[in-house]
Amino acid sequence: MITIYIDADGCPVKEETYKVAMRYQIPVVLVANKALMIPPDPLFQMKVVPQGADEADNWIADNIQDNDICITADIPLADRCLKKMARVLNVRGEEFTEDMIGDAMATRELMKHLRELGEARGGPPPFDKKDRSAFLGSLDRVIQGIKRKLG
Repeated sequence: MITIYIDADGCPVKEETYKVAMRYQIPVVLVANKALMIPPDPLFQMKVVPQGADEADNWIADNIQDNDICITADIPLADRCLKKMARVLNVRGEEFTEDMIGDAMATRELMKHLRELGEARGGPPPFDKKDRSAFLGSLDRVIQGIKRKLG
């Protein structure tokens, strides 16, 4: 059975995920350092982990399984989930894959270094309706792909 795990702190596509999950009747586990409001439906579960930099990431990486889906903007978490044969989407609907995760990790480290030197400022562009639409399409495509694979 497929489960969707959301790295929930600051995730802007929780509502979109709920809608898709309800349509396909797929359980969703939100993981965060504090309780968040979730729909009153047995499909949805809130997992509160202890405070700490990587507690939510560690919990997801420890619990995710083959053919599950992780929604995160965290590249190291994406890498850990891919190694467990899960599918990973960022909040803009881009799928992390084995072919590109190495480049993404390297770029992340380079940008971190540049920020430390004061050479890089700013962040990603503002999140908009186009991003929400792309996310919805990608999540639907990934679920359909897993369902075909599982028969």
